[in-house]
Amino acid sequence: MAVNTAPASRTVASVGVQYLAVAAVWGASFLFIKIAVGGMSPAQVVLGRLAGGALLLALLMTLTRRRWPTGLRTWSHPFAIGVLMYVAPFLLFSWAALHLPSGLSSIFNATTPIATMVIALAVLPDERLTRLKTAAMLIAAGGIVVVLGPWRFLGEIQEADVLAQLACLAATTCYGLGFTYTRRFFRSHAFDATTIAASQVGAGAVTIAVLTPFIGWEPVTLSPSVVVSIVLLGAVGTGLAYIWYTNVITTWGATVASTVTYLTPVVGVILGVVFLQERIQWNEILGGVVVVLAVLVSHGRLTRRT
Repeated sequence: MAVNTAPASRTVASVGVQYLAVAAVWGASFLFIKIAVGGMSPAQVVLGRLAGGALLLALLMTLTRRRWPTGLRTWSHPFAIGVLMYVAPFLLFSWAALHLPSGLSSIFNATTPIATMVIALAVLPDERLTRLKTAAMLIAAGGIVVVLGPWRFLGEIQEADVLAQLACLAATTCYGLGFTYTRRFFRSHAFDATTIAASQVGAGAVTIAVLTPFIGWEPVTLSPSVVVSIVLLGAVGTGLAYIWYTNVITTWGATVASTVTYLTPVVGVILGVVFLQERIQWNEILGGVVVVLAVLVSHGRLTRRT
């Protein structure tokens, strides 16, 4: 008797397309940031990005009739995570885009899993330092040193470039803090992923709206490329991409879904070279590969069986 596998095949294909779409959108976000800061301040870029994402997620909440969290204590967590996961790292990456190639920023973004692991080890009591995790941290540290290229500091690199690279590392540290905070304080809540994301992005949008007049209010030079970049960063990169990523996690599991981190630097580097004629140094590529290897080691993927 023949078994109809068409629906399952279509589901797998659909999730695969969404997985690749997330990698493409998140990898391209560094290109869009680089373009956007050409006409707006970093704070204005973040405001446009978060406002677009918040509006789309709020629309989704309305269409699916989900309930928003209630209570001051409950909302304190989305606001804290909104700052750690969105406002702070988005500002840091946007400021870094003024001084660094977009591809290099995407390479630094690949250190997020390692930053998360280090912070989780320090904060979460159920996390333990194993030989595997120790090896991963050492490999990652070596990769970061290679990306930074300390041998180029003698007169070849501007001080602003060094600060921008450190800003990228600070941004991934914020991501690590945000992921750890989410894991610790949202374990006992019954909210689904979409509600949590809408609350966090909305809280982040409110926060940056309050801050922008003080830290980034300046004349805006809007061009078609700047407008398109902000729309894509907000509605697609901070809105739709999250929905796609949630579908991937639900279907394939969080471990497999997390491998999208390995693809975003590749996309970011290629787009920067193609569209902005950026030049990526050999040490930046090599260091990025080393960091990705560290992530693989931390997940126990570099084994004979694998």
